[in-house]
Amino acid sequence: MTQDLLPITRIPRTGLPPHAVVVGDPARAAAVAALLDGAEEVSYHREYRVFSGSWKGLPVVAASHGVGGPGAILLFQELADAGVRTILRFGTAGAMRPGIRDGDLVIAEAAVRDDGVTQQLLPPEYPAVAAPEAVLALQRAAREQGAPHHRGFVWTRAAFQPGLIPLPSYDGAGLAAIEMELSALLITASLRGLTAGGVLVIDGANADELVDEKATGGYNPHREVVAAGVERGSVVSLEALRLLSEGEAL
Repeated sequence: MTQDLLPITRIPRTGLPPHAVVVGDPARAAAVAALLDGAEEVSYHREYRVFSGSWKGLPVVAASHGVGGPGAILLFQELADAGVRTILRFGTAGAMRPGIRDGDLVIAEAAVRDDGVTQQLLPPEYPAVAAPEAVLALQRAAREQGAPHHRGFVWTRAAFQPGLIPLPSYDGAGLAAIEMELSALLITASLRGLTAGGVLVIDGANADELVDEKATGGYNPHREVVAAGVERGSVVSLEALRLLSEGEAL
C-alpha cells in the first residue's frame, strides 16, 4: 500500500537492513548489488534506485542518490526513517593535492560544507565529520584489498562547473578531494545519530596546478583506471560495513 512507502524515494517504511552503501549513479547501485547474495530491487523512483541483499552474511542496502546534496539528502533522511543506522557513501571525486592518482581511493575524515543544503539546516560553524570507526573500517578494508588509498578532508561543493563567482581558496589547507554529496550525509548522520563515512574514487584532478589537459585530454571519468578503482571501492565499501557490524574497525 502507498502509505507503507516513504514519499520521496518510495522505499518501504520498515524492513530494510540497517547497513547501507550509497552511490550517485543508479547503474552503480546495480553494480554494487551484483556483488551481493540474493540481491533484489526494492524500489526505483526518480534517481533513487534501492537494492537489498547480503555481503558475507550481513544484510545490506545498496542505493543511489543522484547528483548533488539537496537531492541526496532526501535519500539519506528516508533511509534513516526506514531504520538504516550505518551509511557509507561510495562515490567519485577529483584530486586536490599532488600524489593522489586516478583510481586511488580517498577515505574522508571530514568535509567542507559547501553542499548547498546543510547551510539551511545548521549554522555554518557546525562541522561535517565522519564517524572515526567508519574511517578506520574503510582504511582497514582498503589495506586488506590492496587498494591504493589516502585519508583526508574533502570539499563537498554544490556546483560542478565554475561560474563567475570566484571560488573559495583552500590553498595550503591540504584538502584531498572535491565531490558533491558527502557533507550532506555527514550532517544527516549527526542530526539522526547515525554512523556515516565516505570513500571516493579519484576520476581526475581538480586542483589547477595538477591539471594537464594536453596530457589527459581533459576530464574523462570513463577510463579503465577509474573503472578499476570503482571495482576496488565497491568491495572496500561492503567490507567496511561488515567490519563495522562486527566491531572490527581497528
